[in-house]
Amino acid sequence: MSRSTKITTRGRLALRAAAAASWASQKAGRGKGSMIGGLIALKIDPSVMTQLGRDRRTVIVTGTNGKSTTTRMTAAALATLDEVATQADGANMDAGIVAALNSHIDAPLAAIEVDELHVPHVADAMNPEAIVLLNLTRDQLDRVGEINMIERKLRACVAAHPDAVIVANCDDVLVTSVAYDAKNVVWVAAGSGWVGDATSCPRTGEPIVWEGTHWRSTGSDFARPEPDWWLDDDNLYGPDGLVVPMKLALPGKANRGNAAQAVAASVVMGATAQDAVAAASTVQDVAGRYSTVQVGPHSVHMLLAKNPAGWQEALSMIDPTVD
Repeated sequence: MSRSTKITTRGRLALRAAAAASWASQKAGRGKGSMIGGLIALKIDPSVMTQLGRDRRTVIVTGTNGKSTTTRMTAAALATLDEVATQADGANMDAGIVAALNSHIDAPLAAIEVDELHVPHVADAMNPEAIVLLNLTRDQLDRVGEINMIERKLRACVAAHPDAVIVANCDDVLVTSVAYDAKNVVWVAAGSGWVGDATSCPRTGEPIVWEGTHWRSTGSDFARPEPDWWLDDDNLYGPDGLVVPMKLALPGKANRGNAAQAVAASVVMGATAQDAVAAASTVQDVAGRYSTVQVGPHSVHMLLAKNPAGWQEALSMIDPTVD
């Protein structure tokens, strides 16, 4: 049975109004209209996200940096199984999520990027099968607030969804705290180039001690878990001795970590690691990120940086030998 037949009368009215608003926005030259459409749909029927998310196998992806890239890689990997609903433009709040779900209304799978503050109610609406936790660092403090507050909210969300598999970056102290008590956790050593926001334990306030890549809290047994998945410059390593060569189209160590978490989540959903790596490796351009433009005689690669951790990663991708 088509999912559209399960939508309530009010929900169908909301989606028709959304389609009309999107059409008007496009005709007026104001973009694709997905955001205005989603906003109108939610205004008419606040339950429309729940209705659109019903009966889908869903992966939610969140974190300060890398959400759009990891979501794109996850969607590509899940597409080896079946049709996938996902955002094409990184619109990761309620309106964009509704628009993405509505545009692929009968897709049985979903890979959904979600802003950190929106994860609790989106998870309640969609009941995800897996939640991918990338990293938590300082970002838009005027909007997002203090990162330990976000950690506590995400930890409560994980506790409220005990059946979800949490795919968590064990190299990130705050992410590890979010997932530490979860019943079903897949730990991925995805890297943490920026540790300036992880100097104290989010659970006890005691100092965090780093010994190479390993970290531990001095005030409790809280420490870096042993990873189920890890990587080096050539391969991705997984459970039961799995080794898969991984060569990505996208640059940077952070994107290798993003790919590792995308693959781990896709394997949770039933994809093979080999197919998931091959699919993630085809991702080249994410909503304009990493695209190449010609400026006179120069080819310029576009990188996005919006916080200290993002700037550190972007600057590490610059080749100082290039003229």
